[in-house]
Amino acid sequence: MLYPENISESLSLDEVALSDGELYTVLTSKKAKGRKGSMVGVIKGTQSERVIEHLLKMDRKLRLKVKEITLDMAGSMRLIAKKCFPFAVQVIDRFHVQKLAIEALQEIRIKHRWQALELENELIIENKTKGSTLILESFENGDTRKQLLARSRYLLYKSREKWSETQRHRAGILFSEYPDLEKAYHLTDKLRKIYNQNITKSVAMTKLAHWFKEVEEIGLKSFNTLSRTVINHYRDILNYFDNRSTNASAESFNAKIKNFRLQLRGVKDRAFFLFRLSKLFA
Repeated sequence: MLYPENISESLSLDEVALSDGELYTVLTSKKAKGRKGSMVGVIKGTQSERVIEHLLKMDRKLRLKVKEITLDMAGSMRLIAKKCFPFAVQVIDRFHVQKLAIEALQEIRIKHRWQALELENELIIENKTKGSTLILESFENGDTRKQLLARSRYLLYKSREKWSETQRHRAGILFSEYPDLEKAYHLTDKLRKIYNQNITKSVAMTKLAHWFKEVEEIGLKSFNTLSRTVINHYRDILNYFDNRSTNASAESFNAKIKNFRLQLRGVKDRAFFLFRLSKLFA
């Protein structure tokens, strides 16, 4: 489905699952702010060749008017944007970068949690063999090692300023037991703060260079991978600091689709569901 009349200077490109994990590529206009006139194009699948073929059906003069397009780090999305909107500046959404940093942090926590589970299993087997009662080690807040790592999940998503007193206490224990988690949290929080500051592209470039250096010095494998990913998409990530554009409008549009689907208790007739979406948002 194509609606070239809804093209604006600033677009968002994303993918959404309508039903049964079936993915669609969705092109939306930021100008409409998730309301009527948001939908520019909905194409089944995420294969760049197929999506490009359909988007090129829209008038070239309209496509050349697009000045900026926000997207994620997928190579297919970047190719679609380059082929269909050659004059548009590509901006990699900040939330995709921050999400990768949080996933790198959570990977370290999960690794320690599996180790704690394995240790607990070994102690249970050992005590059964001896015929004795197992008394698990607990910290001053009452958490066992396994519970400490499981209950720390949500506090690692937040900045220190947003922690409750209980979370601050738990974080203190966690970081004293696992210094690598504290280092990983520091790197994640520092990247978040670079994005949160109202700075120019040149200042952001300097701050990111310091962040790369710190990642290299700390030497955590998951963050080294993240650092290389950021470097590979460096120019498009830095483009964010020109207008501070994000993919929030596309994510908001996706959330509305999911909410609409929930109200209908799922999608039985996909064609009719798309028709209704077009009536609401195109």
